[in-house]
Amino acid sequence: MAVKLRLARQGRKKAPFYHIVVADARAPRDGKFIEKIGTYNPMTSPATIEVDRNAAYEWLVKGAQPTDTVRAILRFKGVYYKRHLMRGLKKGALTVEQVDKMWAEWTDAKEGKITARKAQKKADTEAQRTKISGEAKAIKAVVDPNAANAFKAESDEALVDPNAANAFKAESDEVVAETAEEIVAVVNQEVESTQEEVAAEVTQEAVATEEVAAEVIEEAVATEAVATEAVATEEVATEEVATEEVATEEAVAEVTEEAVATEETVAEVTEEVVATTDEATTDEATTEEV
Repeated sequence: MAVKLRLARQGRKKAPFYHIVVADARAPRDGKFIEKIGTYNPMTSPATIEVDRNAAYEWLVKGAQPTDTVRAILRFKGVYYKRHLMRGLKKGALTVEQVDKMWAEWTDAKEGKITARKAQKKADTEAQRTKISGEAKAIKAVVDPNAANAFKAESDEALVDPNAANAFKAESDEVVAETAEEIVAVVNQEVESTQEEVAAEVTQEAVATEEVAAEVIEEAVATEAVATEAVATEEVATEEVATEEVATEEAVAEVTEEAVATEETVAEVTEEVVATTDEATTDEATTEEV
């Protein structure tokens, strides 16, 4: 039985998630398998790979054949490096302690690189989000030391002297009232300006509407004039056609009269020729008798 190390697809559409499994080569891709030795998620950045290195090494030693993708994953996770070290151990080039030490150092370095890469990717993502969304700038309050001292002195005075407190309260009320009046005045000005702008816009729209109406009226008048001219042109054309027809009829009558006259002339000439022929015949007969 041929055994394969391959990926079995999981997850929904356009979001694949794979199990790294040991399965019979004749089994379907997502069908029955012998053992699951890890997972592979390509949707994260960098891709998330979890593999049982020892189990994968055991299956490789037994002769299981990985697909191209699984081979790349196992090489990335160091399974092939472990197989290389174990071959050195079998040949006597390395000891067990050396193999374990080299394997642990390689694994720690690889995991450190992966962790650093994930941290760098996370930092880059946060920086990009900050760059896109931006940060609110802190509002720096402008403090006048003299004004602060004066306000503090007035507050202290108000705490000590009741009359001063009443006076301070009255001043505060006046300031509040003045501020309210100023706000109301500003609001009224804005409302008035808005009303004026709206009225101006309405007036402009009305003027534009009147202009459009005038243009429409002019176009209608022009259209009527063109129609009148067309009617007049048709009448003139009709009169000319009638005149031409009358002239044509007169010409036809004249031609007919001339033809009749010509026929009469031809008849007269024919009669003369016949008479002349008869006379000539008579003369010839007379001559023969003599």
